[in-house]
Amino acid sequence: MTPQPLVAAGFWRRYAAWSLDAVPVLLLACVFTHRPLQAMGATLAATAHALVDRMAATMLHAFEQDSGALLAALNLTMDPALRDGSRLLASTLARGLSWTALVFAVLMLLQHVAFEQSRWRGTAGKRVLGLMVADMHGAAPSLSRSLLRNLAGSLSWLSFNLGHALAAVPPQHRALHDYIAGTLVLAPSARLPRWARAWLFAQAVLLLVLLACALSWMQGALDAALNLMLG
Repeated sequence: MTPQPLVAAGFWRRYAAWSLDAVPVLLLACVFTHRPLQAMGATLAATAHALVDRMAATMLHAFEQDSGALLAALNLTMDPALRDGSRLLASTLARGLSWTALVFAVLMLLQHVAFEQSRWRGTAGKRVLGLMVADMHGAAPSLSRSLLRNLAGSLSWLSFNLGHALAAVPPQHRALHDYIAGTLVLAPSARLPRWARAWLFAQAVLLLVLLACALSWMQGALDAALNLMLG
C-alpha cells in the first residue's frame, strides 16, 4: 500500500494537539507551585469581596440620590477605592500566576524539544493526531533547530497569539516560530478527526461555564451586599 502523503497541519489540528499536551503539564505545574497559588486564592477572595461591597455601597448611594443608572455607572468607574482594588486584583493575579506560568513554560519547552528529537518527531498530543515536526525538506529537525523553534514560541505568545494565528494561513500553516526556525508541522490529512472536534467543543463549553459561574458569583455577592446594606 502506498503511504498517504503528508500535508501541512491546520491551525485547529495543531491547537488540539497542543492542548492535549498542556493539560497534564499545567496540572503538574500547579502541583509544584501550590503554595503561591493558595496564597493568591486567599488574597483574591478577600479583595474581590471588598470590591463587591464597595460597588454595592457606591450603587446604593447613587440610587438614594436618584442619580440615575448612567451616573451610577460613572461613579463606579471614578471611585478611587474601586480603581485601587482592581489594580490590587490584577497585581495579585499576576504575581500568583507568574511562578506557575514559568514552571509550565519550562516543562513544555523540555517536553517539546525532547519529543521532537524522538522517533515520533513530536509530543504525545501530536502523536495521537498524527502530527510531526519537520524542517523545510521534510526531515526530522536537528536539536538546535528544535530548541530554536520552541524558544521562539515565546514570541508567538508575546505577540498576543498573533504568531500562533499565522498557522491558520494556508498553504503551509506555519506559525511565527516555524518561520524563525525553518520548520513546519505535517499531518496525514487536513481533516480534523471527529474526537478532536469534540475535544475542542468541550473546551469551548468549559470556558463558557467558567465565565457563567464567575458572573453568577459576582451577581450573587453584589445582591448579598445590597441586601445587607438595605437591612
